[in-house]
Amino acid sequence: MTTTEAPPKTPQGPTPAKRTFAFVRNTWRGLTSMRTALVLLFLLALAALPGALLPQRKLNAPKVDEYIAAHGWWGTLLDKLEFYDVYSSIWFSAIYLLLMISLVGCLTPRSFDYVKAMRAKPVLTPRNLARMPHYRLGRGKSDVNAELAAVHKQLSGWRRVEREEADGVRTISAERGFLRETGNLLFHFSMLGLIVFFALGKLFGYEGQVIVQADGSSFCNSGIYNYDSFNAGLRVDGTDLDPFCVKVNDFTVRYTPAGEPEYYHSNIEYQSGPDLETNTWRPYGLEVNSPLRTAGDRVYLLGQGNSPQFTVTFPDGEKRTQNTQWRTVDPTTMLAEGATKFDQPGITDEVQRRTRQLAITGLLAPTAFLHGNVLTSSAPETKDPQVAVDIMRGDLGLDAGRGQSVFEIDQSLVDDGRLKKIARENLKVGQEIKLDDGTKIRFDGVNHWVSLQVSHDPTQGFVLGFAIAMFLGLGASLLVKRRRLWVRVKPGTEDDPGTVIEVAGLARTDQAGYGEEFHKISERLISGQKG
Repeated sequence: MTTTEAPPKTPQGPTPAKRTFAFVRNTWRGLTSMRTALVLLFLLALAALPGALLPQRKLNAPKVDEYIAAHGWWGTLLDKLEFYDVYSSIWFSAIYLLLMISLVGCLTPRSFDYVKAMRAKPVLTPRNLARMPHYRLGRGKSDVNAELAAVHKQLSGWRRVEREEADGVRTISAERGFLRETGNLLFHFSMLGLIVFFALGKLFGYEGQVIVQADGSSFCNSGIYNYDSFNAGLRVDGTDLDPFCVKVNDFTVRYTPAGEPEYYHSNIEYQSGPDLETNTWRPYGLEVNSPLRTAGDRVYLLGQGNSPQFTVTFPDGEKRTQNTQWRTVDPTTMLAEGATKFDQPGITDEVQRRTRQLAITGLLAPTAFLHGNVLTSSAPETKDPQVAVDIMRGDLGLDAGRGQSVFEIDQSLVDDGRLKKIARENLKVGQEIKLDDGTKIRFDGVNHWVSLQVSHDPTQGFVLGFAIAMFLGLGASLLVKRRRLWVRVKPGTEDDPGTVIEVAGLARTDQAGYGEEFHKISERLISGQKG
């Protein structure tokens, strides 16, 4: 009777759950490797480059619009890829978060391994020390105990352990250079701390820019509406800013013969904390690289410009004087353009009032140079200021409920005919224009304005501390050498008294120099000299 054998079973592959687990495990191992962390760090630095090379919408939205219009489809494509909002883009945030995860996953097991290595005793002395890269044999005149005591004294500062072998042989295993791994971990943990606190600073920090007239005008950090532009962190709503006030008394600028500014200085006064209650002002000399630090904020001097001052005498004899900042269009010569706007007083009828508003627009030259009647500036210093102005009358749109630029008028109102040009003239200081209704406009002179930036970063101290720790850790990891040393002391015999001393060494890094160090150590150990 024949029997039919059952066909062999086909081996089953891993289940979907096992495959999924293996994929997640391998992905996690790859993500948390030091190689991946270094690649992500390089990618983060590379991804930050567009933020420095391209205009950013949070800093200068009009500049972004100009860039997009000038570069057509390429500019539009960059906008869709979030290249004008680099630091808040999805791809930059993804690299940032992956780097943090990689560092945490890489450093956590290494920290446990480091603690175990620090607590572990030095390795056993090899049986054949002569095979070590560094080896020396010598003889001692004292007994084993005396020689070992001398060895311990010479190896002060080394992690060492003494062991006993057969026939009265004694050994010492010593290690040094654990500070190298300490520096390595310090560097990476400091990098992680730097990333974390830098992100927290972006959450709870803010920056604001404001233009203040340098004639005793003041600015108070009481709300975001006091700023010309304000960039708030995600956790800042502008209702709880650190209170302080700054008064700008004057401004001094020096230029090189080529017309480039070389020195900015502004005498300011400030008050914060209890000074706000007592109305006490404290002086400070504000310069470009010397910010004011008060109330947890920093006040920087960014730039400066000129403000023409005009006095308007209306037909009823009432006067109004305004000193409005004009925008610099040529930094080399400080040629500026702008608009100074007046609302005629004493008119109660709203319709009539909107037809009598005045705007003085045009150019301001600190050192005037005329090409016929065309005004330009030949130098940035305020030596011979003149203005070339157009006088506009009509509706300035001040009551429209919409914000408008302080530097220009609404061109749509000119196109609609609601704002008309009624005069054009070049004026020196003290000269005036008389309009058809008897209104007189006089150019009084030029004052300075300064651009200030207020920065608040509650984590800047932590960022600085972690940055210093990074450099210290990097220095330790590069300069400190890991090395091991073994000493075996064999007792002598009756015919050959004394001891036999073997010294061997092993460098655990690729750095050169341990051969010379080993020679000095072994020389002291064998000869018994004091280190």
